[in-house]
Amino acid sequence: MDLLFRDDAYLKSCDAEVISAGPEGIRLDRTIFYPEGGGQPGDSGVLRFADGRELRIADTHKGDDHNDSLLIPAEGEALPEVGGKVTAELDWDRRYRHMRMHTCLHLLCSLVEGHVTGGQVGAEKSRLDFNLPDGSPDKAWLTGELNRLIREDHAVTPVWITDDELAAQPELVRTMSVKPPSGAGRVRLLKIPGVDLQPCGGTHVARTGEIGPVEVGKIENKGKQNRRINLRFAG
Repeated sequence: MDLLFRDDAYLKSCDAEVISAGPEGIRLDRTIFYPEGGGQPGDSGVLRFADGRELRIADTHKGDDHNDSLLIPAEGEALPEVGGKVTAELDWDRRYRHMRMHTCLHLLCSLVEGHVTGGQVGAEKSRLDFNLPDGSPDKAWLTGELNRLIREDHAVTPVWITDDELAAQPELVRTMSVKPPSGAGRVRLLKIPGVDLQPCGGTHVARTGEIGPVEVGKIENKGKQNRRINLRFAG
């Protein structure tokens, strides 16, 4: 399966062939639909057929491994025939908001010194949980610094390193509960030069300026050392 979103997160549609369809979901030979993972929701959208039919896709899940993506039809939709040709189209507005939010969480991570214990990307708001023994950062300061990094319009680029290179640089891994996938020979990093570098398989914008203004919401105490920092788009 060719996961097109890994190389180009801006693809809104693609032509594909149905290679399997069953109770677990629909597989295409190539896909732009990101499967739920790493705190980012799975994509939704439609499959369009040459005869004008549409099949609504409600969600996307990981399949048997990290190179397998399953499209989950909306309730009541009939499964397509294997071998059928389709045009896959994203709910682009939703995906693009996820891309902006996910990139902003990398900026947040660069500003908070502490390992990430959890997180969730959303179209309206998002959060990261940090292990912070010394208490919470200042909300107003965080909001100001995030918007500064956004206004500076830094480039955002994926880079790949080998499993061995990642193993030799454990400081790149900021998450405590989830480890980056390894065993395939290489691992994808997200690089914001001079700002952040860490493993991430999600979808992101190409420049931080695309994120737009944001604000930090509540900073919640979720345990003795665990602090949850909530983010939302401003305005």
